[in-house]
Amino acid sequence: MSIISQVVKEIIAEANVQRMGRKKLIRARVRTVKGKPVVQRRKVFSAVKGYTIRGGRLVRIPPRERLKRKLAARRAKLKRKAKLARALIKRRRSLRRRKSLGL
Repeated sequence: MSIISQVVKEIIAEANVQRMGRKKLIRARVRTVKGKPVVQRRKVFSAVKGYTIRGGRLVRIPPRERLKRKLAARRAKLKRKAKLARALIKRRRSLRRRKSLGL
């Protein structure tokens, strides 16, 4: 990727986020839902750490929910790492098989 295209992407990303006091509005972004790319438009987020948007209002995240999210993130990280490791093993195996066939 060229330096110019990287700078352009950063400028677009900055223009995409608009701060509105203690909230920030992200105009458009691409997320994967069930493995398919989906465009989210006009999503409002909290600009204050430890707070979230509930029913249009800024609310403090309860400690119990924060703990659950932290544990879920740790579990997800371990699962991602394990799945990647399995994929790499399979890729290495298939490349070895192709090499033995002379491909």
